[in-house]
Amino acid sequence: MTIRNLTHLMAPKSVALIGASAKPGSVGLTVMRNLLAAGFAGDIRVVNPNHSEIEGRHCYGSVNDLPESADLAVVAAPPAAVPGIIADLGRKGTRAAVVLTAGLGPRSKEMLDAARPNCLRILGPNCIGLMVPQIGLNASFAHRAPLGGDLAFVSQSGALLTAIIDWAAPRGIGFSHVVSLGEMADVDLGDMLDYLATDRSSRAILLYVEAVTHASKFLSAARRAARLKPVVVVKSGRHTGGARAALSHTGALAGSDAAYDAAFRRSGLLRVKTLDELFAAAEILAHAPKLDGERLAILTNGGGAGVLAADELQDATGVLAKLDMKTTAALDKVLPTTWSHGNPVDIIGDATAKRYTDALHELLQDPQSDAVLVLHCPTAITSARDAAAAVISEIKLNRSGSNPPKPVITCWLGEAAAKEPRELFTANNIPTFATTSEAITGFMQLVGYARAQTELMQTPPVTGEERTHHAEDAAAEIQRILRAGRTVASALETKTILAAYGIPTNKAVLAKTPVEVRTIASDVLKQAQACAIKIASPDISHKSDVGGVRLGLESAASAEQAAVEMLAHIKTKLPDARIDGFTIEPMISRPNALEIIVGMNVDQTFGPMMLFGAGGVAVEVIGDSALALPPLDMLLARQMIAETRISRLLAGYRDRPASDINAVADVLVRVSDLIIRHPEIRELDINPLLVDENGVIAIDARLKLADERVSPRQELAIRPYPSGLQQAITIDGIGEITLRPVRPDDEPRYGPFFARISPDDIRLRFFTGRSAFPHTFLAKLTQIDYAREMAFVAIKKDSGELLGVSRLILEPDRTRGEFGVLVRSDLHSYGLGRHLMNALMSYARSEGVTEVFGLVHIENRQMLTMADELGFKLHIIPDDPSVREIVWRPQGVTAHASLP
Repeated sequence: MTIRNLTHLMAPKSVALIGASAKPGSVGLTVMRNLLAAGFAGDIRVVNPNHSEIEGRHCYGSVNDLPESADLAVVAAPPAAVPGIIADLGRKGTRAAVVLTAGLGPRSKEMLDAARPNCLRILGPNCIGLMVPQIGLNASFAHRAPLGGDLAFVSQSGALLTAIIDWAAPRGIGFSHVVSLGEMADVDLGDMLDYLATDRSSRAILLYVEAVTHASKFLSAARRAARLKPVVVVKSGRHTGGARAALSHTGALAGSDAAYDAAFRRSGLLRVKTLDELFAAAEILAHAPKLDGERLAILTNGGGAGVLAADELQDATGVLAKLDMKTTAALDKVLPTTWSHGNPVDIIGDATAKRYTDALHELLQDPQSDAVLVLHCPTAITSARDAAAAVISEIKLNRSGSNPPKPVITCWLGEAAAKEPRELFTANNIPTFATTSEAITGFMQLVGYARAQTELMQTPPVTGEERTHHAEDAAAEIQRILRAGRTVASALETKTILAAYGIPTNKAVLAKTPVEVRTIASDVLKQAQACAIKIASPDISHKSDVGGVRLGLESAASAEQAAVEMLAHIKTKLPDARIDGFTIEPMISRPNALEIIVGMNVDQTFGPMMLFGAGGVAVEVIGDSALALPPLDMLLARQMIAETRISRLLAGYRDRPASDINAVADVLVRVSDLIIRHPEIRELDINPLLVDENGVIAIDARLKLADERVSPRQELAIRPYPSGLQQAITIDGIGEITLRPVRPDDEPRYGPFFARISPDDIRLRFFTGRSAFPHTFLAKLTQIDYAREMAFVAIKKDSGELLGVSRLILEPDRTRGEFGVLVRSDLHSYGLGRHLMNALMSYARSEGVTEVFGLVHIENRQMLTMADELGFKLHIIPDDPSVREIVWRPQGVTAHASLP
């Protein structure tokens, strides 16, 4: 994970083409012509040992013959020659290459080995190439150059990339970068997201994804990019040939595409289904103001078009605004009496340009709507151009007002009459669409993006208490099962493990024989009106499918008889199944309870994945489930629940009281903790988990394990909270302090903390005199990605007050990071800052960080003195005499490898 030397790839000042060719139709000749025709201002040199010149350009015999190194090399040589060429380029001083060559096979590793000593970055191999229109770079064999613009398009499919260029040109869609990733031997999706996130020429990033590699790297980069600009993704392969056979219901339900959906959503990416939707999303996200709600008002001169748009909106689960009474009264004054008097606002077919302006003005002031869709059907009364010009004037007026502007989407129907108006809207940065369905799709993408951004910035609730787990008891049970040579835990064993994590379970007792069933059932029936017996077998996953469950048994004799019959039936149906006996448990009488499922399995791309949904024996048939990546907190757990249809039943209906959704969310968080702490767990089903207004109870559960030493589980795609870094310290004059990594639910502590920081301390820490710290700023401080950032908070044990913070923000390759530290102004002389810095430096050393640096104002003498005592070296910054850079390099730390 690194963006080192990517500037040489994406913004080179010189290019060398190795493998230029004079052969018509060859890749080498096509690339050469593209390079020369695109208008690149830097030097372009070509290499071919068999020609002295091609297309009038002098040819060098080899890389070593070049008079100087090029920033970027484009390689179109035979596969056998590629590793040697890369080695020569690295020694020459080139730091990036586009390898177009296909069919490298095992030579791909040789190529990477040759690149690694000089951190020469490689795009490809087997790619179409790279295009950066703004600098006139076309290092590709695409059939045409893209238009210049501000959309960055990154594709795993070269053939699709050329089709997109062809599709976009007549539509006037331009690009800042067009990147074909090819086989992603080095530069991959995560690297490109990291680079483009801060690229000022790209207002949005569009991705075509076939498969994610290095999932944790991708998600970390995607989350960072999505906080800075719209990232829209279309992924192929949404449907597979069928679900794999699985021990658990979760394994059958958790398909690969659903896992991608969960991963994209967790990262704040907007997923679309088609290429048309991809560019529609880019159009509206780039040009429309921020959406503060989801209520849409529709303005139209054609009643049919307005109703059609309203139907399409509701089909897409959108919200049609109910106009405010004052808005309706204002519209009565400026519209004919025959207007629709509701939403859609039909201003009648003879509408003039002024009528459009008057109606739009009132809708933009309406407090009950959050966006406006303006439709126009061509008529002979008012020209489509005049109506568009009037709408543009009103939108400009709205954008220049003191209040935040309201998004306006336009849709001029027709062809010839609509051509010029659409061009006018585009020129004025106003989203415009050709049909009502496209316009509604665009609006719903705006809604989806707003939801994703809101979810990225939401603060989980403060529970006021820590969850207690008996992890050592669960670990002992897991190891006991594995030592017995088994990988499937029984329901009884699984419930023991769940109980260690505080998950309520229906206690079960194992009986070896039907006679023992009678004895145990007799004891159970003293406490319950009825009991249930279930077959205990490591070979039977879904017991009810084979008659292995009997419910509602009200006597010990009937329980024994049921066991006898069950055993005979299963021996006939599954004669080879191993039978350990029967479990007996009390019947739970909860008439209002719903059956749900909570589970996990290991996705081949994203690792451990959690599932929630409607439970019971028909769980696969119902297919009502949601996936999420651990770790979960209460907010993420509730969002996961809300994605399912059964969530509406959990909310209560008719005479059914609302279920305890917090209890369900708590189970999800506890299961998340369980699977994080115990990597031996590979599949889990809690089904059914009964839930009603009184809470939850696990009725049945199943667990699949593997020996982590023999077969390590795929790592978590998102690094969990590093609870092991917590420590307790005592400082004279302050008292007992908990020093730990920051959590999202720490956000409420920051307001009182900043209130006790002096203006001078704020200026010296943030190099600004800011006094307001909005939620979005605080969310970035507390909702951190532990894979590339760390912040330690000092919390006073008795009061819970935040006393100080140290922070380290790592560069993408995690070898270098910038630090900051801030202590409450009244606590400067107690040594708290040193404790916070020591925690940060210890963390950096353990993570293999080779350099920690910071910028310190020369007035901040206390920080400069402490840094000197801690071993930091001071450097003067020539361009800014008021600031010093301080650098610490831990001894004995080896840098991470720069390439995969």
